[in-house]
Amino acid sequence: MEKKICELFAGVGGFRLGFDRLNSGWETVWFSQWEPGKKVQWAHDCYVSHFGECADLNGEFHTGEDISTVDKASIPDHTLLVGGFPCQDYSVAHTLKSSKGIEGKKGVLWWQIRDTLETKKAPFVLLENVDRLLKSPAKQRGRDFGMILACLRDLGYSAEWRVINAAEYGGAQRRRRTFIFAYRNDTNHAAINSQPPEEIITRTGLMAQAFPVESDVEVSSTDLPADLVEVSDTFSFPFKGAGFMTDGTIYTADVEEKTEMPVLLGQILEKCTDEDFYISVDDLKDWTYLKGSKKIPRTAANGHEYVFSEGPVGFPDSWDKPSRTMLTSESTKNRSTHVVADPGTGRLRILLPLEAERLQGFDDNWTDTGMPRRMRYFCMGNALVVPMITRMGKVLDQIIAKEK
Repeated sequence: MEKKICELFAGVGGFRLGFDRLNSGWETVWFSQWEPGKKVQWAHDCYVSHFGECADLNGEFHTGEDISTVDKASIPDHTLLVGGFPCQDYSVAHTLKSSKGIEGKKGVLWWQIRDTLETKKAPFVLLENVDRLLKSPAKQRGRDFGMILACLRDLGYSAEWRVINAAEYGGAQRRRRTFIFAYRNDTNHAAINSQPPEEIITRTGLMAQAFPVESDVEVSSTDLPADLVEVSDTFSFPFKGAGFMTDGTIYTADVEEKTEMPVLLGQILEKCTDEDFYISVDDLKDWTYLKGSKKIPRTAANGHEYVFSEGPVGFPDSWDKPSRTMLTSESTKNRSTHVVADPGTGRLRILLPLEAERLQGFDDNWTDTGMPRRMRYFCMGNALVVPMITRMGKVLDQIIAKEK
């Protein structure tokens, strides 16, 4: 089986870089990256600067356009579809045209993944999302993830998932993300479906091989409704941090990670000579307030009075731990931005762009491709931890080797 990848919602190329580092023959044949509302597509341009463009089957270039406008049949054939997509509202309704048709909310990007799978029928799928995907929406917990699994079931796929904290597997950042690995039921790998669910979750599945866990788990299960609209309207289930789905039956369990030594924040820091990154004496009071604990009386729109409270954030961030999760707002004056004591001067400053890149496992100055400095942080806040992709890729190499 050829090793060809299609990368949707590609950002600055974290999935591609992760697979390229394997040096095992993976080729990305097409990608898509488009940021709504941006006059300049900085992430797309960064991706192209590293990897070049990809033509579709018509010899045309549409990688920097809204994926919803792309003819999925024009995407080159591929073995593996990958992508990091946002957690959105996955609810559906019957269409007016047909009681059997469904219609999802406009702009929800999951449907672009589904449409691509339906059209191109990739044997394997690897996706990334935030950890709260398993619990959303708050009023019908588990519905959104149930919708994704139901779509995969209807398209002839089985799937497994894990919530991974990158720092527990050698990463530099305590970043929790949900990874989903799906495979068509006519692949050789699908023979794994006959194994006990606890074996797949703890030992033989891709996730368990890439991210080892202890074997003692308690598995709970449920069946998905047959109809997507019923899933949307009524389904709710307490998904746990690991699991497996085949033929509409869901098995899930909490697992205990076999943790590895992380990269510590202090190990990725550089001496800084640029005053732009340092916190001024005048701003120190603002930063201290933002990072501190608070109890603030507030009144809701309905007149209800309550106290908003939040605990303190480490200030400055500790060198002897992996970093907190980096957000797209990194470098702006806000509670979540990392503030460190510079290893050269001891003065407080924000992270350098290359330090942000190191937290995600990218090469130094990966985003130094002409984009504004603020966008470099934004792109890293949107990115994934590259070494986690390489770990899963090593297992996928073994799986592919057993295919036709």
